[in-house]
Amino acid sequence: MGQALPDFSLTVPDNSEFRIYLGVEGKTAFSITDIQSEMVIIEIFSMYCPFCQREAPSMNRFFEMVNADPSLKNKIKLIGIGAGNSTAEVEVFRKKYQVPFPLFEDGDFSIHKKIGEVRTPYFIGVRKNTDRTHTVFFSKLGGFESPEKFLNQLLQAAGIRKGGTP
Repeated sequence: MGQALPDFSLTVPDNSEFRIYLGVEGKTAFSITDIQSEMVIIEIFSMYCPFCQREAPSMNRFFEMVNADPSLKNKIKLIGIGAGNSTAEVEVFRKKYQVPFPLFEDGDFSIHKKIGEVRTPYFIGVRKNTDRTHTVFFSKLGGFESPEKFLNQLLQAAGIRKGGTP
């Protein structure tokens, strides 16, 4: 923590709602710093991971909580990266668990390798700096007790009080 996330790029989603959500319209590929928010929460998952499957409804609830809070909606964005998962596998996971946030494939494990071949589910909180660099402020293996407690953990780690002020 406290260091930059290794650089990688993601393909802009076909889904226009996801492009708007991330703020990456008009691009073909983007990096974490291109996402229009102060913080990005990255979930590293695998569709074959039973823990990821069990955690999916909680992640969906976390996404809904952030988007329902006007002080957080534009500050925190959430994405998932399917370690070893093809586009088709990511889509199966998205549909089966009704995931409302953007998921990306990492079929060749290239992103997974860059971030240290972590086990799944793994959560990374990245905070954008004013100079367009970014810093990892949160890193956690495994699930979480509740979406509410997870949000509080993230806000505390980022130095933000509920209500969005530092």
